[in-house]
Amino acid sequence: MMKDDELPPELFRVARKKGTEAPFTGKYVNEHAKGMYTCAVCGNILFSSDTKFDSGTGWPSFTDPANLENIELREDRSGGTVRTEVICKNCGAHLGHVFDDGPPEKGGKRYCINSVCLELKKK
Repeated sequence: MMKDDELPPELFRVARKKGTEAPFTGKYVNEHAKGMYTCAVCGNILFSSDTKFDSGTGWPSFTDPANLENIELREDRSGGTVRTEVICKNCGAHLGHVFDDGPPEKGGKRYCINSVCLELKKK
């Protein structure tokens, strides 16, 4: 696990300061390789490429986490709205948010995650 002073500036801003990357700029928005997405801070397994889909929002989107035990969901009232924040349960990194506008046939969830917070371990 990287210490906070070892994190690249953009990862620190998003993971520790609860920022967001600009839409359509992240390295995994258009990624189609198979593998597991892990936390860029600590390596915790977060999402499988099997659940990734193109939401058109500009951020990597997933229908389900790889293991619900590896994430924490918290109410987020910042920005004048009520959302559900997605956090790495191992290191506390802010990853993004989950919304109820995902594919209905896959449970209806859209985990909207910042690319900078992810590392793809390709199969």
